[in-house]
Amino acid sequence: MSLNVIDLIKGQLGPALVSQAASQLGESESGISKAIGGMLPAVVGGLANNSDNPGVLDAITNASSSGILGNLMGGASSSPVISTLLTSIFGDKISGIVNAIATYAGISNNSSSSLLNLVTGATVGSIGKYAADNNLDKSGISNLLGEQKGIVSSLLPAGLSLASLNIGDWAKGYKFDNDNDTIRTTASEEPKIEVTRSTTAAGTNPDRNNNEGGGSIWKWLLPLLLLIAAAYFLWKQCDKKQTTTTTTVTDSSASKTDSAATTTPADTSATTTAPVAKTDENIDLNGVMLKGYKGGMEDQMITFLKSGDYKNAADDATLKDKWYDFDHVNFKLGSSTELEAGSQGQLDNLVAILKAFPDAKIKIGGYTDKTGNEASNVKLSKSRAEFIKGALAKAGVGAQVLEAEGYGSKYAKVDAKASDAERAADRKMAVRFAK
Repeated sequence: MSLNVIDLIKGQLGPALVSQAASQLGESESGISKAIGGMLPAVVGGLANNSDNPGVLDAITNASSSGILGNLMGGASSSPVISTLLTSIFGDKISGIVNAIATYAGISNNSSSSLLNLVTGATVGSIGKYAADNNLDKSGISNLLGEQKGIVSSLLPAGLSLASLNIGDWAKGYKFDNDNDTIRTTASEEPKIEVTRSTTAAGTNPDRNNNEGGGSIWKWLLPLLLLIAAAYFLWKQCDKKQTTTTTTVTDSSASKTDSAATTTPADTSATTTAPVAKTDENIDLNGVMLKGYKGGMEDQMITFLKSGDYKNAADDATLKDKWYDFDHVNFKLGSSTELEAGSQGQLDNLVAILKAFPDAKIKIGGYTDKTGNEASNVKLSKSRAEFIKGALAKAGVGAQVLEAEGYGSKYAKVDAKASDAERAADRKMAVRFAK
């Protein structure tokens, strides 16, 4: 099975970067996330369609040493390499893509343009790092890009298709065929309407000349297909909000209950609470305002401590069932020592909470999804938990951290064959109070 490079890139475009981009660009996190979801397959498709382009191969080869992955918010938006690369793969159609994504995601054109540079930088940087790590030369990179041609169109989110990004004849170069992995570029090809993740498959476009006066079946069929896709998308969104699962797991000496949405990570608690609404606001810590989410980790921990339940807990057995997932502490792909941008803020919040309640003790837990070697997963999750413990110690609250454990995929719930977005719910760091 061919490597899906989009899975590589998603590690660079996680919740922390989405939050940072939303704050910097003045957009909602949902709009930023939606735009990235639409741009990523389009950018990978553009690179795949130019897999033999020397300029593309040079940009990817040099990306590993450029440091672009370490400065996506600043480096990608102003990098002449990224601007040149976008012009090379999309030509004069860049503004059309920016406009289409802005309309689709409900963000400004300026934000859409900045995100296109950011996503392109993350894509080139991730592929370049993979190539360097696996000793791929330009021929190997070209083959890797070529392998993406059969999967790109199927990864576009609901409500967006290659056809919807068509400005003039641009889409003709991006008709990826899932059956034979070839690109249809013949002059006689009529555009194919693609509605992805819909219960209705898109059909091929009939010859327009068969209808007199330019009348076409698409006058009623295209709106119908779009309505079906929109209805399906709305139904799925409602289904996501209503469906929760509760799974009870046991660590080395206690049990842990997670309340998580079926498709996205959710804040963990001991009971079957409803999914937490990610509303950014100030959280009151004894008169000090912490930046966090209403109902998020900090809010729940402070509420619990103020209630007196921790102080009145007789022993660790009465605390073992209540865990809290970090909302924003994320490690870079495969690393146990490098945090993604935006992670430090929540660690600082945890330090502030522990200093405000010096009698409180905690335990750190690390978890992975079901992919990969389990021994490596346990080692990685343990190292990440120890890293957080060490960071808290450096901040002066190390005595309040009793233990740091890594559980690998032992408590993972999502199948290894599920999408990366679905498996993200199992890749987390969590904290609970302890005695």
